[in-house]
Amino acid sequence: MATHVITGAGSGIGAAVARRLHARGDELVLHARDAGRAKELAAEFPGSRTLVGDLSDPDKLSWAFSHQTLPDRIDSLLHIAGVVDLGPVGDLTPKSWRHQLNVNLISPAELTRHLLPQLRTARGHVVFVNSGAGLRASAEWSAYAASKHGLKALADSLRAEEHGNGVRVTSVYPGRTASPMQAKVHQQEGKEYDPSAWIDPESVATAILTAIDLPRDAEINDLTVRPGR
Repeated sequence: MATHVITGAGSGIGAAVARRLHARGDELVLHARDAGRAKELAAEFPGSRTLVGDLSDPDKLSWAFSHQTLPDRIDSLLHIAGVVDLGPVGDLTPKSWRHQLNVNLISPAELTRHLLPQLRTARGHVVFVNSGAGLRASAEWSAYAASKHGLKALADSLRAEEHGNGVRVTSVYPGRTASPMQAKVHQQEGKEYDPSAWIDPESVATAILTAIDLPRDAEINDLTVRPGR
């Protein structure tokens, strides 16, 4: 039975991945920002464990994890949580930049650092759910795109460093996906939100499971998922 650590399991792509892995009987360790959210996730996915730490404050993750029991081995670490705050470069404040960089880039790096020994033991897999914005930046997407471009660099470096240890690393670049984050993006853009116009989170979950279930003789490095409608 494989063990998966998942961030962002509360909604959207993360919830779809967690449901699929839970249904097939795998062991889940679900990240939560606080104890209240951890309780909700544990109730939603019976039998799962939780890992509490605020991704918006990566400096405190080490302290938070030192007071919890981490898994002995990890078959996959799935970085799916993310935040977005649109705006022109001329309007974005340092607070907005820091929040997006902390959650989308620095905390994934810190979480990976803490769990690398267990990933090496299992010859596991790290999946970074990136974004189309991690490949191309558009107007008013500067901070979010910068965090996602950085996430690509993190994944590429980690892959080169850990290949010899048998750790696989995949970046997934979904296009616009029907989720609470996408609803927020449309609100910030001043556009009407129609979830049926965008990728179903279940489709991105299928892509992620394809990557982690791939036989050991191969590795998917980069996977772009675009709207098919």
